[in-house]
Amino acid sequence: MLSSPRQLALALSAPTAASFATFVIGRNAELVAALRALACGQDRERFVYLWGAPGSGRSHLLHAVVRAASACTRCAIRLTAPVTVDRLAAIDADAVVALAGIERLDGFAQAALFSLYNRIRDARGALVVTADAPPARLSVRPDLATRLAWGLVYEVQPLSDEDKTKAMRARASEHGFDLPPEAQAYMLRHGRRDLPSLLGVVDLIERHSLEAQRPVTLALVREVLRLTWGDSVAGD
Repeated sequence: MLSSPRQLALALSAPTAASFATFVIGRNAELVAALRALACGQDRERFVYLWGAPGSGRSHLLHAVVRAASACTRCAIRLTAPVTVDRLAAIDADAVVALAGIERLDGFAQAALFSLYNRIRDARGALVVTADAPPARLSVRPDLATRLAWGLVYEVQPLSDEDKTKAMRARASEHGFDLPPEAQAYMLRHGRRDLPSLLGVVDLIERHSLEAQRPVTLALVREVLRLTWGDSVAGD
């Protein structure tokens, strides 16, 4: 029985394992190296601030930091704002903390994060935060923005279309099929362009191809995109 549009949408939203190994680096080699070193305590720098556009990979990198730190037998915590004052105050200063969306913290939580930063600095922990803007344009209390800017600050660079195409081809190869060039181009022209969505569609193409017992062609790719995203997929 072929997947319904709802089944395809649910499958597309299912999370995949996020690690440094599965992150497509593109122009982000320096920041990935810094995060790898931070996760396992291999560098003096213990504070990293990441910012960038939605879909640039910030969330993936936070998951990767926690995964790598845990593999190095360190206590690692991932949080997504908003976060309570009590939750931030309870964090061990020796832990590796990954906090997403600090622009969504209220004033009290911002003060608690400021305190956590100071506690980590005086201990052996590490802090990686993400935001939608650089520290100078961040809508938080000035002393917190200044403190966060003391560490490494990186803009997560978006992937080029060539990087995305390589990633899609690699995912298709892992599944044992070839993704035709015309299908790759169509996927980049229509629907969502962030890498997690594109790779999710590659997974759905494999499923739909097997269920329908049809080869992977441009027509099948169009069908999967329309089943998944409906009217949001532009026409030819």
